[in-house]
Amino acid sequence: MKIRLLFVLSLLVSLIPTAPSLAAGDRFALVIGNAKYPDADAPLKEPLNDARDVADELKRDGFSVEISENLTGDGMRRAFDKLYGKIKPGSVALVFFSGFGIQSARQSYLLPIDAQIWTESDVRRDGISLETVLGELNTRGAGVKIALVDASRRNPFERRFRSFSAGLTPVIAPNGTLVMYSAALASVVSDVGGEHSLFVQELLKEIRVPDLMAEETLNRTKMGVTRASRGEQVPWISSSLAEDFSFIPGAGGSRPTMTPPPPPPAPPPVVANNPPPAPPAPPPPPPPKPADTGAASAPSPKPQVEAALPPAPPPPVLPPVLPPDPVTAPSMESGPSAAVLAEDPTIKGLTAKIAANPDDVNALYRRGQVYASKGAYSLAIKDFDETLRINPKDVEALNNRCWTRTVVGDLQGALKDCNEALRLRPNFVDALDSRGLVNLKSGAVKNAIADFEAALRINPRLTSSLFGRGIAKQRNGSAQEGALDIANAKAMDPNIVQEFASYGVR
Repeated sequence: MKIRLLFVLSLLVSLIPTAPSLAAGDRFALVIGNAKYPDADAPLKEPLNDARDVADELKRDGFSVEISENLTGDGMRRAFDKLYGKIKPGSVALVFFSGFGIQSARQSYLLPIDAQIWTESDVRRDGISLETVLGELNTRGAGVKIALVDASRRNPFERRFRSFSAGLTPVIAPNGTLVMYSAALASVVSDVGGEHSLFVQELLKEIRVPDLMAEETLNRTKMGVTRASRGEQVPWISSSLAEDFSFIPGAGGSRPTMTPPPPPPAPPPVVANNPPPAPPAPPPPPPPKPADTGAASAPSPKPQVEAALPPAPPPPVLPPVLPPDPVTAPSMESGPSAAVLAEDPTIKGLTAKIAANPDDVNALYRRGQVYASKGAYSLAIKDFDETLRINPKDVEALNNRCWTRTVVGDLQGALKDCNEALRLRPNFVDALDSRGLVNLKSGAVKNAIADFEAALRINPRLTSSLFGRGIAKQRNGSAQEGALDIANAKAMDPNIVQEFASYGVR
């Protein structure tokens, strides 16, 4: 349950927090999704959706992005030549490829849709060598070179000259390079026929976490894929980065990654939709549990995915809303003081951009994310308000404001935002998950179950919806079913209990 990629992609010198970031024109990305291979039994379902999601994220973060789909060999060569022509000394160059790949002669090749492969030598003739691509980017002066390759799939070509699919092979890359494959070396995973790949879901979730070095981002992606696949899919990473590099200095993913404030000493929390009777003489409160101390790990962001499903049901109407639990709900004024926030390097930079252009919608949106991630909810909501004043159809800002309002207990306002986001994008999984949380906190447990189930139909591995559905089922009287959901969610993400506790849900 969290926020989306920041538009500043900068190289930071760790001891100089005010080091200038790369200009937007110095970050270039080529995103390719190849799905319609005539030699395959059917088109792949994942590459196009994954490429579009990755491209959208990079565009929102200020990358100059070229996205291409179903490229022939000539088309891929032209696309790479165009990327090479943009590179200047010190540029960041990122390549994302989803489709089929093959290793040959100890190199990994990305395959165009018109590859005619009958022998191993055909791979080297028709494929695009990843080593060659990275070498050319380095020759052009790219300072940071990143390749994200989701091509470790069983493919129809190798059956013609091999008895098995051999996956990809290690890449010999120049210094300043970070490479990630979606599966281990010399191994493949089946295309599951879903709308999005597990690799991209986890990648987008982790790439939105603020202040992580790129290597840590990809390592967290690897752990997420490994955990979600129960060890059946283990991505491969190779790094020769010579300097610290962060995808998103100081801002969160699809919702803010917040560090919840420690609650004051109080009686044990109660379920919001079952107000307790006032006991005549309550016993003294027990010592707070570790999860209530505020030291819980901040929740990791979730991926945004969109899939073609049947039209969403009409937005639910909340029952009379109970007041938020004053013990567990964070207040609007949580977080650091205004003086501390003003000195935060990321906030200071975004504030300067807004001062220069009050209608800079990207800067307003990103500053709102940073405020929310730091617990400054009233300031976050103000920035999301301004974002929506400029663009009332910004579904990301609507979802983020819905989530922030939910956390602080403005459930009616949150429901309105989530309903509008889902009206504009009916299958927006983040908003379905957020609205499930709204309904859960307000006591509309049947509506919460419906929203969480709709989100899980789109992304069956969405831990927050699985855990939320478990809580809602228990409150609806299905104790055994709810316990199973909760157990499965905890197995996938041991921090999920603390995450929901930070939202005021226990």
